[in-house]
Amino acid sequence: MRGMKTKSRFLRVPIEPFTVEAGIGADALLARMERVSFQGRNLATARRIWEKMLGDDCTIFLGAAGALSAGGMRLIVAHLVAHRYVDCLVSTGANLYHDLHETRGRRHYLGSPRENDAALQADHIDRVYDTYASEDEFVDNDEWIAAFALTLERRPYTTREFLYRLGEYLWKETSSEGILTSAYRANVPIFCPAIADSSIGMGLSQARHRDATAGQMDVIGDIIESANLVITHPRTASVVLGGGTPKNFINQASVQAEFYDDRVGGHRYALQIVTDVPHYGGASGSTLEEAQSWGKLATDAEQVTVHADVTVALPLLVSALSASAGEALARRVPLRFDLAGPVMGVNGRPFPRARFEARQ
Repeated sequence: MRGMKTKSRFLRVPIEPFTVEAGIGADALLARMERVSFQGRNLATARRIWEKMLGDDCTIFLGAAGALSAGGMRLIVAHLVAHRYVDCLVSTGANLYHDLHETRGRRHYLGSPRENDAALQADHIDRVYDTYASEDEFVDNDEWIAAFALTLERRPYTTREFLYRLGEYLWKETSSEGILTSAYRANVPIFCPAIADSSIGMGLSQARHRDATAGQMDVIGDIIESANLVITHPRTASVVLGGGTPKNFINQASVQAEFYDDRVGGHRYALQIVTDVPHYGGASGSTLEEAQSWGKLATDAEQVTVHADVTVALPLLVSALSASAGEALARRVPLRFDLAGPVMGVNGRPFPRARFEARQ
């Protein structure tokens, strides 16, 4: 037609309306969601970026915030650790504590956010939004953690070493799968930078009450070890579930490493699943683009943010990934960690004690 404008270069790939198909699996579902919009497409993109991480020679950090274990996500995280979809876990104490709770044979229960909380308190029931747990069982957990801490040699422990030993103790007692026990068995390090802000910290304080030399946590040692991991293996990737302290700790490892070796350059891949928003200035909702300004993320990194509840997105994402990433996982040669002692080692080489790696 006369005067018709040439089709814009922006109008190249059409949206494909999602059609219902009975019995479709997670792999095919996410593949089709690559041609829809909004957070559906972002979630599909997250799967593809994670596949690229697995196919690349990079160290993958996983950050788990909040109380995902109480919400039924702990065995997904354990699966990712056990099958080496990730190389290092950074977690809140809450996730690890609620994982310990269930690994010891206790449960969380379906509840309601509209229940009378005074009635729950009178019955010694703790509520996490729509989920219940027994306060009396939590008290027993705290005492169990204190008793474990009192079995340890009296000296400072990084959270990495302490949690490895806790996972070992828990596995020998229960032979049950969980985050802590899977990390112990797969030799994957766990850092918990805010361990004091959790019931694990409370258990440690109860050990300290009994013996003033017990329960010493060296969280500064965690900074040195995590940065040394980046310095020695600078091609890194970040997967963050929910933001919080784990998100910043993973990112600051890259920044701290860069201080001692300017070849680091930030994470090459990043994906985050968050519900927080950036315009209030908090770290949990901060964008991955903002992270580039700090040098936490490479300026050419492949990255995506999925604005969604982790309990909605993670089961679908990992189910799809388990179907599509088999070949990449089979080819992958994960790092081999030495975690049993006060000095962490990687691939047979110990890090310097209480010092950063010198640039080679």
